[in-house]
Amino acid sequence: MWIPATQLRVGMLINHEGELYRIMSVMHITPGNKRGMMQTKMRNIRSGLQTENRFRSEDKIERVTLDQREMEFLYQSGDEYWFMNTTTHDQICLNADALGDGVHYLTPNLRVEVEFDNAETPLGVALPKTVDLTVTETAPGIRNATVTNALKPATTESGLIVQVPNFIEIGDVIRVETETGEYLSRAKEK
Repeated sequence: MWIPATQLRVGMLINHEGELYRIMSVMHITPGNKRGMMQTKMRNIRSGLQTENRFRSEDKIERVTLDQREMEFLYQSGDEYWFMNTTTHDQICLNADALGDGVHYLTPNLRVEVEFDNAETPLGVALPKTVDLTVTETAPGIRNATVTNALKPATTESGLIVQVPNFIEIGDVIRVETETGEYLSRAKEK
C-alpha cells in the first residue's frame, strides 16, 4: 500500500530501496517558504542498522503490512523478551534490538501485536497507543506550588523516564503515549 510521506508514523514498516525498515521517529519540517519534508530515523529490520532519511511531503512510500498475531508479554530475561500467543499458547522470544524503544513500554500481561514475515519469523511488535505504568521513583512534590505546569522526571516500572506534573508521586499509575513517550494523565490512584 502506498501512502504519502506525511502519513508516516512511529512503528510503521516501510519498503525503502528494497529493504524493510521500521520508522523509529518522525519529524515534520517546514523550512520557511520551501516545501515541507519528513525527517525520519529508521531501523533496518534484517541488519538492525539505524539510518536517517528525508522524504519530501509529496513522496509516496510503500507501507508494508505483515501478519500480526495478538500476543501477551510474559517476562524479560537479559536481552530476551518472551511473548505468548493468546490462542495457541505458543511462546516466542524477541531480542531487545528487534523491539527497539518498545522495551520501555512492556509490562507483564500487556497484550501487543507481534508482526511475522512470510517465513514465520517474528520481526517486531506493534504497541498499543497508550500504556499504564507505575511510577517507581520521583522527587517529592512541592506543596502549594503556584506554577501548575511545572514538570519533574519520574522513573517507571519499565525503566522509562517521563516528565510528569508536580502532583505525581511514587506508586501512582500514569498513562503514557507509546509514540512519543509523553505523560498523558494519571491512570488510577494508588
